[in-house]
Amino acid sequence: MALLDKLPSRILTVRGWGFVLTAGVALLFAQVLGRRDLLYVGVLLLALPLVSVLVLRIVKPRFTVGRRFQPQSMEIGSTTTVTLSLTASVAGGASISMEERLPARFGQAPQFTYPSRNPTRDGVSLYEYRLRSASRGVYDIGPVTAEFTDPFGLGKSRHVLGGTDALVVTPAPVELLASALAGSRGSDGRAATRRQANPSDDDVMTREYRHGDSMRRVHWAATARHSELMVRQEESVTTPQATLLMDQRHHSFSTGFSAAFGVDGGNGLSTSPTFEWAVTAVMSISAHLLERNYALRFLDHQGAPALLHSPSAPFPSDEEHHGQGAVAGIAEGLAALELAPETGRRAPADETGGSTVVRAGELARSAAQRIRRSAVETAQKTPHAAYGDDLLDKLAATRHRGPLIAVLGTLTSEEARALASASDYGSASYAIITTERPADSQRQLDILRGAGWHATAASPAAHLPAVWAGLENAVHAASAQPSPSSHPSGPIRASRATARDTARDTTSRGPA
Repeated sequence: MALLDKLPSRILTVRGWGFVLTAGVALLFAQVLGRRDLLYVGVLLLALPLVSVLVLRIVKPRFTVGRRFQPQSMEIGSTTTVTLSLTASVAGGASISMEERLPARFGQAPQFTYPSRNPTRDGVSLYEYRLRSASRGVYDIGPVTAEFTDPFGLGKSRHVLGGTDALVVTPAPVELLASALAGSRGSDGRAATRRQANPSDDDVMTREYRHGDSMRRVHWAATARHSELMVRQEESVTTPQATLLMDQRHHSFSTGFSAAFGVDGGNGLSTSPTFEWAVTAVMSISAHLLERNYALRFLDHQGAPALLHSPSAPFPSDEEHHGQGAVAGIAEGLAALELAPETGRRAPADETGGSTVVRAGELARSAAQRIRRSAVETAQKTPHAAYGDDLLDKLAATRHRGPLIAVLGTLTSEEARALASASDYGSASYAIITTERPADSQRQLDILRGAGWHATAASPAAHLPAVWAGLENAVHAASAQPSPSSHPSGPIRASRATARDTARDTTSRGPA
């Protein structure tokens, strides 16, 4: 038996190899002793395993494989239950050993035997197992591999049954305090306003005629019903809006340790610890706003829809997210979001990081030079550059319609100046710079804060709720600084915005 166990078992079983060895011995003795009966026995013993292997190779088993996830997509750290259903096209037969293929991060693959102990009335065998993942991504679950044997147990054949199903693992949002946005739309995120508008049959309200009301507002149908003069009164509730920017550039998140040891997060995605922290921050902020009835505008660093290049996004071209299901849609889009490919040249090392302590005297002496350089550099930026005109034009179209929140990677001083001018487009502007060395971003934080941003820097080890709550301190610190109108860059930003709006108005009116 020890000899049989050492023989290859991918084609023949131990019993099959025993038949082969016995056939060899019978043929040998038939040749030596000249016994024809031993020859017949040897040929028969040798033919049976060969025929079994041939039949297993030719006859393909037909199975219907179904797979269902509950829930359909799971968050990081949670558990999903996989229900596997198997149905054979031909009922009956011997038991079959099967295995479900899984990515290596899910551990040992589940093994089971078909048919199950308690199949359904339709002959469907059901199996359940649970999966848990510590990183986001889209993982292929399956297919099922089955090991078939012939009725005599002589040969083996492995077949792949069914295909794969994608399991979406989304980032898990973190509960955030509502205090950071309390000043923009109220503590609950809602804003109700009364305004006179072009009425429709759905939103029209009526009241009694008052002296001075225009006769154009008379509602004649209501007047006929009430036998007195009634006028239209329209009431509308505006949905609070917010804009969320997400930096997705490769070099902004692949610095330091990540750049030295690669940026593969183990989930097949191009990512890094800082980018994973930024994804969690974006997921948490999105859920925080959408659950408070905000209409969220989600953009990337170029002004394009933030989920445009995500293979897991259900609607990648959408930049507006609101209503029921918006949180789940953003979560699915963030599941497979990767760092954008490297484009353009990288800034010098002295621009990507600054000193830990920046002296106020140096900032004051170089303020005018920085503002003049930023105006020239902004004009020379290409249309599709990070924080360029494409992004600023989109932000200008929704000026002062809600807070502007930016989750950023490592910035250069020029990029910080380009983004600084966008603070005028939000009712309040917040920025979180994600970097492995937050102290090196002090120069960029000063630029953003000087332009009116409530900015802070955080490392991947930082506690997100504490960083979010710390924006309140950034608000108070920014309010202690000179207002944008008294800041040296105020007139330049105002004139640039006025010129942009004037050009847009001229284009919309057309030639006189």
